[in-house]
Amino acid sequence: MGRDLKNMLDRSKCTNVPHCANAAPTVRCNSSSAPTKEMGHDADRHTDEEKRPELEARSMNNQEKEDDCTDNEDDTHTLDDDDARDEEGQRADEEVGRASTRLSIRRSKSSCRDPGPPPDGGLTAWTQAVMAHLVVFGTWGYISSFGVFQTYYVETLGHEPSDISWVGSVQIFLLFFVGTFSGRATDAGYYRHIFVFGTTLQLLGMFTTSLCTKYWQLFLAQGICTGIGDGLVFCPTIALLATYFSKNRALALGISACGTATGGMILPVVVQQLLPKIGFGWTVRVIAFIVLGTQMTAFAFTRTRLPPRKSGAWVEWGAFRELPYALFTLGMFLCFLGLYFAYYYVGSYGRDIIGVNQSDSITLLLVMNGVGIVTRLLSAFAADHWFGCMNLLIPYAAGCGLCLYGWSGAHSRGGLFAFAVVYGMVASGMQGLFPATLSSLTTDLKRTGVRMGMVFSVISFACLTGAPIGGALVQRGNGHYLYAQMFAGSMLVCGSLILLAARTAKIGLKLARF
Repeated sequence: MGRDLKNMLDRSKCTNVPHCANAAPTVRCNSSSAPTKEMGHDADRHTDEEKRPELEARSMNNQEKEDDCTDNEDDTHTLDDDDARDEEGQRADEEVGRASTRLSIRRSKSSCRDPGPPPDGGLTAWTQAVMAHLVVFGTWGYISSFGVFQTYYVETLGHEPSDISWVGSVQIFLLFFVGTFSGRATDAGYYRHIFVFGTTLQLLGMFTTSLCTKYWQLFLAQGICTGIGDGLVFCPTIALLATYFSKNRALALGISACGTATGGMILPVVVQQLLPKIGFGWTVRVIAFIVLGTQMTAFAFTRTRLPPRKSGAWVEWGAFRELPYALFTLGMFLCFLGLYFAYYYVGSYGRDIIGVNQSDSITLLLVMNGVGIVTRLLSAFAADHWFGCMNLLIPYAAGCGLCLYGWSGAHSRGGLFAFAVVYGMVASGMQGLFPATLSSLTTDLKRTGVRMGMVFSVISFACLTGAPIGGALVQRGNGHYLYAQMFAGSMLVCGSLILLAARTAKIGLKLARF
């Protein structure tokens, strides 16, 4: 029992640790201290676990605050960027608005001045055609009468026919050559200024021609002065007329081209009737007064239709990069190189080879010019309604060449008059369709003047050299005309082939109206 009591006391000491704290080192219950340390660590871990949600919450709050700050900064930058973009957008919108306003104002102004499509008829349009007829009467009619003057000049001045033909050739050359500049001036709105200046030079040249007694005086007055005046009124008037018509353009230009025939009939008759009675000087002055009347009438009634085109080059070289335009220019150059030889020399051929008198030689020229009236009108009407200008121009050019070949076989008075009739018909048809075909190659009517004038300037060199080359060939053939006839005919045949190539380049080989 004593032992049992002692063991119980020992266990109680070990169990009641606070009461035996001093004796703890000597008691064998040291092993029981480990649970106490583990309990302390557990308590610490428990405390840390309790504090961890708080720490995590604090860190999350801090992170949210930082994110909020970052977001605020980003929002601030975004707002600043948006404001800047808005300001830039507003400025751009204002610039676009101002530009649109300016553009709309310009468009409204141009639309107010834009006359729209060609009227293609009506009193004003057909009046322009009649006025163009009068202008051509005073220019080409006078030139077509040069055959009469050539006969007189050869007899009175004592020069060779090839020398005299240079006067008429220079006159035609300048009529066409200044077309580039007068046509561009017409596009720019200076038609009436150019017309007045050109008419002044025309009349000055005619009145000074009436005073000429030397070859060089004649060359300066009739060749240069009158030629420049002709060019300043002819090309602008034809270009102006083309802007009034679309479907009936060939007919309108044909009416104007008939001025060559009417002038070529009336003016030679004036010369034929007045020259023996009142002399050379007053005969030329009468012609000058007739031309003054036609030009004043034309000036009073012609009206420009399109607004002026101030900007743009005087010569549009890019047009020659258009294959149909370039081939057409080359083809017409060759055609005009041989065209006027017959007009200049048919009278001389009749006198020198067949032996007709002076009156018959003038009648030949009248017939050649007169038959062209009907041909020009009918060809223009057929071109507008059925065939197209180019489709008729090509066979007319080839027909001119064949007629010149056949001219070499005319050895009688009747044969020569037959040649004059046939050649006058096909040549007038070609001349009448030439400007209408040329205008059809230009789609922008505001560029009609300069593009027509450019072709006129190119073919002016053919008109300058064609007749003198023919005269030189007559001299080389000892007064025979065969070389000259073959040369002129070959130029027209070659020209017709190149015109066919121009048509092929434009629409191909298909059968179509063009």
